[in-house]
Amino acid sequence: MNGDHRKVLVVDDEPQITRVLRHSLAAHGYDVRTAADGLSALDTFRDWGPELVITDLQMPEVDGIEFCREIRKMSDVPLIVLSVKGEERTKVEALDAGADDYVTKPFGIDELLARVRAALRRVPSGSETAAILEDGAFRIDIPTRSVTVGGRDVHLTPKEFDLLVYFFQNRGKVLTHRTVLAAIWGGNYTEQTEYLRVFVGQLRKKIETDPAHPHHILTEPWIGYRFDPAISG
Repeated sequence: MNGDHRKVLVVDDEPQITRVLRHSLAAHGYDVRTAADGLSALDTFRDWGPELVITDLQMPEVDGIEFCREIRKMSDVPLIVLSVKGEERTKVEALDAGADDYVTKPFGIDELLARVRAALRRVPSGSETAAILEDGAFRIDIPTRSVTVGGRDVHLTPKEFDLLVYFFQNRGKVLTHRTVLAAIWGGNYTEQTEYLRVFVGQLRKKIETDPAHPHHILTEPWIGYRFDPAISG
């Protein structure tokens, strides 16, 4: 798949990593810039406006977690985190900080390219069938990727938006964890339940009146989730 010159910022303090990623991404049609630390990466981000960011976690000055938080204050651009740490706790921390995906080092370049393509695929399959989705408290504008809940504007990251659209399109149905993970992240993610736990938690904070007692995203114990768009009260 050709990158169509889409702009990708790579942030890593290991020169060999940035060199390999720059070459590989450029060879697939992406426009690539690199940074060796979080501070210079933030400057590049503000000046250049990349469409996707790939960042290491362990960096001088501003680490990857703080870098993700700073990016999320400015933009909903897709973020892919790279790390030698594969523990679930570290993955959850990165996802909580705003990352959309997490790749453990060492990794194959084909795997990373697949993650990049998935991150840049902005709308889940099938959502193009209707430009505006409306039901109950929800109004979802697909072309502008905007959401209102009960008349209130809700700002979502790309993956949060994709997850909400998928839930909405399948409202009333019981969706298993594996089904949702495959639909939003792809077939290789069906065991990554921490992804779903983090993103459902983030969505609930943004769309629920009381996230601790959700009315819209309902948990089906040991199975998955069910979405109800009805106006609460």
